[in-house]
Amino acid sequence: MKSAHRTARPLSLAMAALAGLPLLISGCGAAGNTASSTDPVKEISVVDYYNNEPDKSFIGDALTACGTKAGVTIKRETVPGKSLISKVLQQSSSKTLPDVLMLDNPDLQQIAATGALAPLADFKINTENFAEGVLSAGTYKDKVYGLAPTVNTIALFYNKDILAKAGVTPPTTWDELKAAAAKLTSGDQYGLAFNANPTYEGTWQFLPVMWSNGGDEKKIDTKETEEALQLWTELVKSGSVSSSALNWTQADVKDQFLAGKAAMMVNGPWQIPSLDKQPSLQYGVVKIPVREAGQTSVAPLGGEVWTVPQTGNKARQTKAAEVVACLNNDENQLAMAKVRNTIPSKTTLAETFASENPKLATFTELIKTARARTGQLGEQWPAQATKIYTAIQTALTGNASPADALKQAQGQ
Repeated sequence: MKSAHRTARPLSLAMAALAGLPLLISGCGAAGNTASSTDPVKEISVVDYYNNEPDKSFIGDALTACGTKAGVTIKRETVPGKSLISKVLQQSSSKTLPDVLMLDNPDLQQIAATGALAPLADFKINTENFAEGVLSAGTYKDKVYGLAPTVNTIALFYNKDILAKAGVTPPTTWDELKAAAAKLTSGDQYGLAFNANPTYEGTWQFLPVMWSNGGDEKKIDTKETEEALQLWTELVKSGSVSSSALNWTQADVKDQFLAGKAAMMVNGPWQIPSLDKQPSLQYGVVKIPVREAGQTSVAPLGGEVWTVPQTGNKARQTKAAEVVACLNNDENQLAMAKVRNTIPSKTTLAETFASENPKLATFTELIKTARARTGQLGEQWPAQATKIYTAIQTALTGNASPADALKQAQGQ
């Protein structure tokens, strides 16, 4: 996830279909190009889902500059996020995968498992100084297949004026969060807003409380995850969080916060441009509270990785790898992070970036311990993510206790 909302789609059927499709074989050309691997490479194709501004233009400019550096012209195609995987399926079937392919990071391992991607080590792309979670997100079976120039995660935004008026300080523990949310709930104003909808986005927003409390995605019917789901359930049941959270997207959560109908919200840095368009809104950002003081706040890692597909044309792959390496250099990481309100993936850049971009300082700190959603389960992550959001829905609608909801979901 720029955001997690781009991963809110089921992939199991699509990937099952991909497993049965013929992949590229040696000698196949990239999209729209049948030239042999000995011909000079003048153009390479790129597919990504940055089809909205300002990302579309900014990423396009970065690609063009990196292409120029590599001595090639970029032929770029942008597609809607929800259409990207079906696009990859079609291109794999027709042997027209692009030379450079961008993927949302939770999708990488499923695509790499099909053999459609080339390990970046084949092209000697430097992976030093990247945050551990970033490398984990781009790795399949101990080989790095994709790198993200910038990443993101989620934290707790709070309205400074509303909290000050109520005499509330930003919470750091679950008890403080429940007390603050209750005190800040009045009339049509809720103390807190989060997204608990039945998609991967709902799972994404729950992961910080689950992971920070020691919950494990491999087996969700544990005490640690039950305690986290109990927190979510109590916040909704008490009225501190609207029951509409069961259907809200992260954009809806942002709208509630902007309208002053939520004093605090769980959300990501991609919302900052919208928040800053309202000058009267004074807000701060802190880590999502942990159950008890001393626990480490662990957040999920969002962001897109750039990969080199197995097109069978080594000359084109080499040029594609140069572009991927260029997108991930220090200069581009810092430029992209600043413009896109994301975080550089290299830990060596974090301190300088945080000092120069104070609104992103909390997110920069969180990236150090952020976890890739596919880190433990790999290509099995989507199935378990579905179980998690199913349990959340079951518990928050009152159809079962948190413990029973998790047991039922785990057993599915």
